[in-house]
Amino acid sequence: MFGDLMGMMGKLKETRQKIADTKKRLDTVTLKESTADGAVEILITANREIREIHLDDRLLQDKDELTDTLVMALNRAITRAGEVQEAELGAVAREGMPNIPGMDQFLK
Repeated sequence: MFGDLMGMMGKLKETRQKIADTKKRLDTVTLKESTADGAVEILITANREIREIHLDDRLLQDKDELTDTLVMALNRAITRAGEVQEAELGAVAREGMPNIPGMDQFLK
């Protein structure tokens, strides 16, 4: 019994380290999100850090359009980065969790 418990604890420690490593790796995963017309391009990491923003010059003529378009593009980029991050970290967590009945419902 204690062997199983010690094995599970070791597995959990290993999983925590893999999660930390994955978070670090996600800093290097970049995603490009842009508006349909290409007026705004956002480069963001999977850890939701904005790296670059490119704006079409025509947006500089209309502050309201610039604001609306930029907010929309940023929200889409952040959502997409979050989805990638959740998928990557979820896969690592599921892989490293001990087989405890009912635990899978918490990892969805």
